Amino acid sequence: MTNQYQSWLWQKTAETCVSNLNKHGFDAHWVEDGESALAKILSLAGEAVTFGLGGSDTTRSLGIVPALSQRNKTIFDHLTEGFNLSESIDCRRSQTACDCFICSANAVALTGEIVNVDGVGNRTSAMAFGPRKVIIVAGMNKVTPDLDSALKRVRHIAAPMRAKSLKLKTPCAETGLCMDCNSPQRICNITTILHRKPLMTDISVILVNQELGY
Repeated sequence: MTNQYQSWLWQKTAETCVSNLNKHGFDAHWVEDGESALAKILSLAGEAVTFGLGGSDTTRSLGIVPALSQRNKTIFDHLTEGFNLSESIDCRRSQTACDCFICSANAVALTGEIVNVDGVGNRTSAMAFGPRKVIIVAGMNKVTPDLDSALKRVRHIAAPMRAKSLKLKTPCAETGLCMDCNSPQRICNITTILHRKPLMTDISVILVNQELGY
């Protein structure tokens, strides 16, 4: 459980981060908890009908899939149980042309940059251009002091834990250390930095005052 002082520190940190994200053209928000984050997502999504989901543990932990299903929304989720490879690929392609794409970030710099690393690239592609609306949700555990530390967080914290959670056969999933490997299952193939809001993409960022995801 997050203690009151950690919660206070995260909130003060979020105030600066939200301010810098807004200066960089993003529509940034801070919320207290997961329930508030889910409500904010649904509010920001507006009248969107089709939704794409990145393979995010953060957004799924908020209950976004059942919430959208209850509203009879069309969901492009490549992690749908029973999908074969062809169906998964088609689904990922549909994510880049949906009304609203919902995902998390691997790291968010206090200075207002958003860092992501992908294995396939459907998430990083959709975040940059394609969907009419992009909503990025991140727990405060993913906020780092600057861009350099954000890049280090992805390599030394997010990637090893994510690889382990996916039961991948990569060096980092065994040792916890990045070896900059050439494993066939490597998930660090594409790195994107959103220094500023892309010119033709409407991006909202929700920082949640909790530890979420990897």
